Amino acid sequence: MGKGLQYALTTDQLSVHKNPGRNRKTIPFVVVVQSNRFRDTATRVVVPLIDAKIFGSADSDVGPHFIVDGQEVVFAPLQIAHVPRHVLGPSVASLTAEDGRIVNALDAMLSRAWR
Repeated sequence: MGKGLQYALTTDQLSVHKNPGRNRKTIPFVVVVQSNRFRDTATRVVVPLIDAKIFGSADSDVGPHFIVDGQEVVFAPLQIAHVPRHVLGPSVASLTAEDGRIVNALDAMLSRAWR
């Protein structure tokens, strides 16, 4: 893990929840990406998990594909958002086993390499 990631991943970070907002058909799930260091905040930073059939791109470093609840989804870091903690229902899955791919996608999005 990167030098800045000093907090252990638990069920809060990288927990997957059903999309509490609009576009549930296109974006069936969201994954919490914020550090557990900020567990007591009223909001959660989430990244949409978009239905892979609708997204239409191959698995990549910026858009890794995962299977959640039997459905192939794409991690979409360019659509990062925050939602009130209370609107997230119970976790339906965890992507902690995929933490390296998720951190790499976020790193690619934030990279200064393309300046």
